[in-house]
Amino acid sequence: MPEVLLIVGLLVAVFVGFNIGGSTTGPAFGPAVGANVITKVMAAGLMSIFFFVGAYTIGPQVVTTLGEELVTDTSIFTLRSNVAVLFFIGGALFVGNYAGVPASTSMTAVGAIAALGMATGELNWDVLGEIVVWWIVAPILGFWVAGVVGRYFYPRINAWIAIESKEGGRPMVSIDRSGLVPRLQFGADADRREITGALTVVAIGCLMGFSSGTSNIANAIAPIYGTGDVDMVPLILIGSAAVAVGCFTIARRTLDTLGNDITNLPLTAAIVVAVISSGIVIGLSSIGVPASFVVIATMSIVGLGWGRATRTTTLSDAARGEETRVSVGALTAEEEGERSPEIGEEDVEDIPKASDLFDPSTTARVILMQNVVPAISTVGAYFTFRFVPIFGF
Repeated sequence: MPEVLLIVGLLVAVFVGFNIGGSTTGPAFGPAVGANVITKVMAAGLMSIFFFVGAYTIGPQVVTTLGEELVTDTSIFTLRSNVAVLFFIGGALFVGNYAGVPASTSMTAVGAIAALGMATGELNWDVLGEIVVWWIVAPILGFWVAGVVGRYFYPRINAWIAIESKEGGRPMVSIDRSGLVPRLQFGADADRREITGALTVVAIGCLMGFSSGTSNIANAIAPIYGTGDVDMVPLILIGSAAVAVGCFTIARRTLDTLGNDITNLPLTAAIVVAVISSGIVIGLSSIGVPASFVVIATMSIVGLGWGRATRTTTLSDAARGEETRVSVGALTAEEEGERSPEIGEEDVEDIPKASDLFDPSTTARVILMQNVVPAISTVGAYFTFRFVPIFGF
């Protein structure tokens, strides 16, 4: 019986890893794919590689601590209960991925483990409280920082970078396999500054993939590792392989959602979103908080879209209740040296609506599902551990 449970546990861990790949690839590489810098296949490959590097180097520390600090008595992590925890994590993430919304793996996993702790009376409320506070503060911080950048600094940054994504055609960065050694190939019409910007946004996506590996690998394998039946390295290899499968398959839906549907992201905007979200994630990770970079990146995209959409209206106009207009000129400033109009200066003719840059319906769906998915994991796990007698608590 224990052997059967272990096999089932490993299969469920693989299922969790598969859904982690689907939910985390979008926030990391959605901006780069949406700006037509790289293809979805290249994004999946880079995410797989850097996730594994993060999981193998720093991930073991997170795997060790996740099952020790959130609960006061680690004996509750039996093989049977761990299989159930992983089932609720993977099932809830699958719901989000099926809806095309990248849910927070950290929130979903912590919710299931916290539910086990609550059902058994072994939850460390101090640790949970600290985590939840940062989960609330971090997305708000990402939204407002991105909003301020979008409203006041985006034209200047765009003029400095002078990059705009190109609709259709070949991606800006591709791989030339014609020779014995594959090499990077850039678009024929891309200049040096565009190439630099493209490499920057891809590099930041790789950094976010690395960061995801350091924390999210624990969400897939920590419960199984806690039983002592399987060593750390084999579990990391299994979990990372499952994540890679998710990156190449189900992640396509979340790449579309974060790269195209929420807001129209030129490459400059993609860089801004990646810098803000990855900076907050790294800051949280440095103080030991499991970072929900899915939510932070999403809210940064929303904040940037909102900031860009309100650029044509001054604060005094808004206070008088005048209608908010959306500027085209203030947002593009593609050419090097082009003067960016001041706030409120733009020509009002042929100005698009705010929804042309920022899709409220898609955003509402994303925010709703990013709260529903962890709730499914937490509530389902709590009632199972509290009222189903087979777990023996």
